[in-house]
Amino acid sequence: MPQLRIALAQVNPTVGDLSGNSELVVEHTRLAAAEGAHVVVFPEMTLTGYPVEDLALRSAFAEASKTAVDDLAGAVVDAGCGDVLVVVGYLDSDEVGPRNAVAVLYRGEVVARQFKHHLPNYGVFDERRYFKPGDELTVLRLHGLDLGMVVCEDLWQDGGPVTALGAAGVDLVLSPNASPYERAKDDVRLPLVARRAAEAGAPIVYTNQVGGQDDLVFDGDSIVVAEDGTLLARAPQFVEHLLVVDLELPQRRREDVAGSGNTEETVEGFRVRRRVLGDTPLEAYSPTHRLVIAEPLPDEAEVWSALVVGLRDYVRKNGFRSVILGFSGGIDSAVTAALAADALGADAVHGVAMPSKYSSEHSRADAADLAERLGCHFRVEPVENMVATYVDQLDLTGLAEENIQARVRGMLLMALSNLEGHLVLATGNKTELAVGYSTIYGDAVGGFAPIKDVFKTQVWELARWRNAEAEKRGETPPIPPNSITKPPSAELRPGQLDTDSLPDYELLDDILDDYVEGDRGFADLLAAGFDAEVVDRVVRLVDRAEYKRRQYPPGTKITFKAFGRDRRLPMTNLWREVHQP
Repeated sequence: MPQLRIALAQVNPTVGDLSGNSELVVEHTRLAAAEGAHVVVFPEMTLTGYPVEDLALRSAFAEASKTAVDDLAGAVVDAGCGDVLVVVGYLDSDEVGPRNAVAVLYRGEVVARQFKHHLPNYGVFDERRYFKPGDELTVLRLHGLDLGMVVCEDLWQDGGPVTALGAAGVDLVLSPNASPYERAKDDVRLPLVARRAAEAGAPIVYTNQVGGQDDLVFDGDSIVVAEDGTLLARAPQFVEHLLVVDLELPQRRREDVAGSGNTEETVEGFRVRRRVLGDTPLEAYSPTHRLVIAEPLPDEAEVWSALVVGLRDYVRKNGFRSVILGFSGGIDSAVTAALAADALGADAVHGVAMPSKYSSEHSRADAADLAERLGCHFRVEPVENMVATYVDQLDLTGLAEENIQARVRGMLLMALSNLEGHLVLATGNKTELAVGYSTIYGDAVGGFAPIKDVFKTQVWELARWRNAEAEKRGETPPIPPNSITKPPSAELRPGQLDTDSLPDYELLDDILDDYVEGDRGFADLLAAGFDAEVVDRVVRLVDRAEYKRRQYPPGTKITFKAFGRDRRLPMTNLWREVHQP
């Protein structure tokens, strides 16, 4: 059977960095060539980074992208890799409008361009705002094999390009992707690609982006799936990786596309263009790249890796070298600090304890213990006198007095950020954001919020998991045990506990999972067995807090429905789905 060596270049591009991303493509093509690869497939829109959002609407950026892909064809040749077929995503634009495009580079030329057909417009995607769909498919004959292409969403939707390629007949489908991570995504992704391989009647090479971009993180997890659905190879998650695979492919000859002739036909509503780059099969060779299947990460490891990569890339891609955050002695700040240390190294983490007159001795001790365990920078900046200035001058009491403590701490962190150049991290979790349990311009200040999409109960789970992993490796567990076991408290008044204002977190997160993640209504929540009074209280808290969530810093998305891109409700909204006794 005809053979082909394919390289899946699972890379981490940066949006807008055309020159840097071009260098990334050249370098990985060079690596693929050194491994003897005949084809290398990069992720969707690698040249521009993804998602480009409104950059797609700037004609100057689109023209620069088109120029860059043409220049890249020559750069690949200059690197000595001209005989490698390079499939790379970029931004195109024509008389119809901007296009989410793929270019195929070979021997110094752009031998094919194809535009994405299915444009997702749900969840985090707004592609119908930016791009125009394509209705043409290119089938390239290389070394006697017919190669078709589909771009990301073209795999995820029934029908369309995959069906057309199946009807046209191809030997292999190449699929560049930029598919954002969410928990258990591979439980959906792999079966989907397997179904599409059967639909196409050919193996699928699925290359996915890796790395963080704003509040999105991409997990890689690139795969090769056989026509019968068998997983042939898988790349590891959350790391750049070049996966090289030797394939033997049953050939579907199209005798009407022989020699150097090219044809065009209409199949399933698509104009299918065929171009012959090489009709002679490769001489038989001994495969040197065994099929490697990386094991998917366990759930906690997967989530932790996503949060680490999302934080690391947000900090570094935005030009920061260090972060600063409040060390309160609580679980949220401890987990955030541990994530930052794993992402950036302990020397890039600056913790600040900011005790007030209500801060307990155990919180002060736990903050210091956290810093010692991590080996990060640490300082103590008492806020009692600063708070007193506001309290005394304005005669503040009750909630106003509680919140001024949080706001003084926020100002202190921002001042140190300005003075020393750190990025401030907000430490709030998804549960707190859901019910408005945060103070605007207080604990909500910052440039990034690493655990913004992590429910409170999962924060505890991650803390226990991270400590257990450290113990397995013979390392010091990074999170103080007392921060995990003690009852959570904002410590803004004497004896305060979170449960004074909120239901038990186990119960609260169960309700929020249904109401926020599942979009279940009041009747559904009651049918699920939740108490009507508690549901009414929680729903009111969530609905009233939308304006706070809009002002919260971005944070890595790990769930199906994160606040922000996924869940967009009006801030001014008088609709209330409440219990009617």
